Amino acid sequence: MAGSQDFTPDPRNANLLVHLNGELVPHDGASVSIFDAGFGLGDGVWEGLRLHRGALLFLDAHLDRLYAGAAAIRIDIGLTREEMRAALRELLIANGMSDGAHLRLMVTRGRKATVNQDPRNALGRATIVITAEYKTPAPIPGGGLKVQSVTTRTTGPDMFDMRLNSHSRLNFIRALLEAIDIDPEADEALMLDPHGHVASCNATNFFWVKDGAVFVAGDRYCFNGITRGNVILACNGGVAPIRQGSFPPERVCEADEAFVTGTMGGITPVRMIDGRALPHVNGPVTQAIAEAYAVMKDADAAANALI
Repeated sequence: MAGSQDFTPDPRNANLLVHLNGELVPHDGASVSIFDAGFGLGDGVWEGLRLHRGALLFLDAHLDRLYAGAAAIRIDIGLTREEMRAALRELLIANGMSDGAHLRLMVTRGRKATVNQDPRNALGRATIVITAEYKTPAPIPGGGLKVQSVTTRTTGPDMFDMRLNSHSRLNFIRALLEAIDIDPEADEALMLDPHGHVASCNATNFFWVKDGAVFVAGDRYCFNGITRGNVILACNGGVAPIRQGSFPPERVCEADEAFVTGTMGGITPVRMIDGRALPHVNGPVTQAIAEAYAVMKDADAAANALI
């Protein structure tokens, strides 16, 4: 099964280093305490970063989201943005990486005196882990994903704010498990918001195309995706007309094309929704958006190379 997050195994990953609380350590020896708030409670935030032509793509936007998320749950990261950039660069240089890698930057509240929810039991130092692996998206059978609608809903900021990149992904894992129960070949779960409108997939943001126009949910009940934002920007710049709003799931049944977005896969076509084959897989609008996104990536890499 090849979903939007799957990748082709790479032997170069066998001996890579990890950045752990300021030190470079072998990946198979990296560990955190069982009393760490991230391990015990999912208490932390993270970012996925893509290395492309010597640059971590759209790094400023990712750091904006990371530091805003940490502030929202009152975690002091303990590093300035420039210090964080330096740590990222140090890891890439140590691993000899300049392209085709995916990084996971994780920040938790750190070790606690005991494992309970009270943040006042934290011992005062955030845990910071950065992993870097060579990852190329795996080929997708049929050229696109199979997406399955589920009953598990997304949530708004007054409930469990999915616009924070929280370490706890349980609601989204449950959604994917529900999709797999319905269709064992499902790649992603398509989730509705609390009002029954189309929201997002469990790991990616969802777009669909009808009569040349692109449709996507509003901001409140979906992931605060960097790639999603770039697609909206490209569409507003003239690539394709776009509508954001609250749409009933029946509208998706009329789709000509669909795709999902994420840091790992970029723009990933969809070939089937709820067992219905779409008229076009990687159709003309999806291709135009993917081409515009490729230009945005190359421009950002040229302007912001770290390596």
